Amino acid sequence: MEPESIEEYYARVAAATDDEGRLTVAIEEMPGWFIYPYELDGLRIKPLEPLSDVEPDRVGEDPADCPCQAPPTPDQDARVAWSNERWLVSEVAMKLPVTLILKPRAHHDIADLPDDLAAEMGRLIVAITAAVEELPSVGRCHMGRYGDGGAHAHPFFFGRPARMSQLRGSPLLDWEENLPEVPQDVRRANAGFVGRRLVARLGGTGPAWES
Repeated sequence: MEPESIEEYYARVAAATDDEGRLTVAIEEMPGWFIYPYELDGLRIKPLEPLSDVEPDRVGEDPADCPCQAPPTPDQDARVAWSNERWLVSEVAMKLPVTLILKPRAHHDIADLPDDLAAEMGRLIVAITAAVEELPSVGRCHMGRYGDGGAHAHPFFFGRPARMSQLRGSPLLDWEENLPEVPQDVRRANAGFVGRRLVARLGGTGPAWES
């Protein structure tokens, strides 16, 4: 399956709008998460909470408890768009044309990557970004590194839809929560395109679902 066009992506989004051209607010997604900063009634900023006593622990603070120490599940294996002996790039089921996550196989966070892996990560960031921005439905590749939930490095790459000016910049993920689902075969066609570009540029193994 070939990557879809931005016209096809836009048509799916437009089909999910109401008579005024508005998407339904997905209350069960980001607005329902305790870190969402606005009160939905009147859309006000929430009152500032007091400081926590300590930073909360993240999954994998103890490397023995990190999910990277467990064998991958069949679903995790099936999502791999590219890999080599040190890194994995997996597709994520989000509502943008493509969303990818990069992880080292060994247990490291970004701040403690050894120099050789740090240098390789730089090359991967450049190659992934370039490949995502080749997709016909993508205008720009956004990157996100949060690290508040997991102590294993996992930067995200978000394909911002082309020519949809409202989705530019940092509000992209606020929009994403409310967009219609992207069919799995479409997501994987886009992620597979990126995986094959990485193989051509860096070697390694391409999409699991094409093997």
